[in-house]
Amino acid sequence: MQPIPASVSFDLNGAAVSEQVHPSTLLAALLRDRLGMKSVRLGCGEGVCGSCSVLVDGRSMRSCLMLAAQADGASITTVEGYAAQPDLAAVQAAFVEGFGAQCGFCTSGMMAAVAEYLADGSVADHGDPAAIRSALNAVACRCTGYRQIVRLVAGLAGER
Repeated sequence: MQPIPASVSFDLNGAAVSEQVHPSTLLAALLRDRLGMKSVRLGCGEGVCGSCSVLVDGRSMRSCLMLAAQADGASITTVEGYAAQPDLAAVQAAFVEGFGAQCGFCTSGMMAAVAEYLADGSVADHGDPAAIRSALNAVACRCTGYRQIVRLVAGLAGER
């Protein structure tokens, strides 16, 4: 017996999307393979590295752990949609201007973690290096050592 396809509808980077998916389809596969969002990178496939992170209703989520059907009704933002939102465009620009990436593999996941961190109203001091490092723990980077990223996040926090 074949599984019944699930219908999923969500907002992707400001555009309405409706797709039929297999019940076991991961959000990462739908976004990258079917919808062409190449910023969604599959690293470990187990939710450990964070490279596949996207913003789901403003929260950084590992798309390799989320079923596509779970995104029904959500607002999803990938790096491809950052330019349309001023706060996210500022994060993207800071990564470019502040040399926040080396190989680039984890960059989209790192930007999602930074965007969520900066939007979190419960953080007392967004410029605190220890708090920034804690927020960045969600994404594994083997290239940068995080120094540049911590600096650029502190700079972004100072602009807010």
